[in-house]
Amino acid sequence: MLDMEVNIDPSDLQPLGEYDFEKNFNHLGARKWMEENWQKSIIFSVIYFILVFGIQHFMKERRPFNLRAPMTLWSFNLTLFSFIAACRIWKQMAFLLLTKGFKQSVCSKSVHVHPVSKLWMYLFALSKLVELGDTLFIVLRKKKLIFVHWYHHFFTMIIAWWGYKDMAVGMGWNAALNLVIHCFTYFYYTVTAMGIRVPRSLAMLLTTAQMVQMTGFVIMNIFIFFWKDDKLCQITWPVLLLSSVLYTTLLALFSNFFLKTYLSSTQKSKWN
Repeated sequence: MLDMEVNIDPSDLQPLGEYDFEKNFNHLGARKWMEENWQKSIIFSVIYFILVFGIQHFMKERRPFNLRAPMTLWSFNLTLFSFIAACRIWKQMAFLLLTKGFKQSVCSKSVHVHPVSKLWMYLFALSKLVELGDTLFIVLRKKKLIFVHWYHHFFTMIIAWWGYKDMAVGMGWNAALNLVIHCFTYFYYTVTAMGIRVPRSLAMLLTTAQMVQMTGFVIMNIFIFFWKDDKLCQITWPVLLLSSVLYTTLLALFSNFFLKTYLSSTQKSKWN
């Protein structure tokens, strides 16, 4: 029934190169599950909010935990997942971009059903629930919890689950770009968790990449707004509005973090 709702141009599907476990993944069942359960992402986000700030309050008078080993393992596993998922999703997105052009690469929903990428699109959406665990390491180690961190985690899972349920246009690029940046980000976390000192310039580069990513998403949503009346690029208003607000506010927050952390007069003096 779900396939009947989605028009996929056969020419949007890249020549096959999938593994058996990818090909056998039941994307119809996955989407049905998401249609029935995506609202739970809101409940999970609320629980996340209460739990994070509850633990932070609990830890006020307690010594921080030394979680170097589990944090290294956690970050490395997410690095590995992000790398593999990025490679598989980029395989289809690059094919669309190079053979069909930018508009079709944004509007085509083939990334959700292609044997190479369909499993990884689903896991990408689910990974947003797993990534909530990042914040637990921060509060248990009594590190500074900045607003952009928990705000980003709180809303990203909701929009990712909602977008997967609707097979939202543009989600292929969202996943492809986000996974690449997360691959480098979690590798950075892995290395620092091992106690290896990393040049400050690399931290600046990661924040810059986040800003570039959000800029790209905002621009993509502007294109989608003008293309939304096209039969092949339809999107619901709630998804378009919520994602646009999220990307715009995250761009502002990452930019503010960059300015305060790296370009303030205090920080400048440290570079001199």
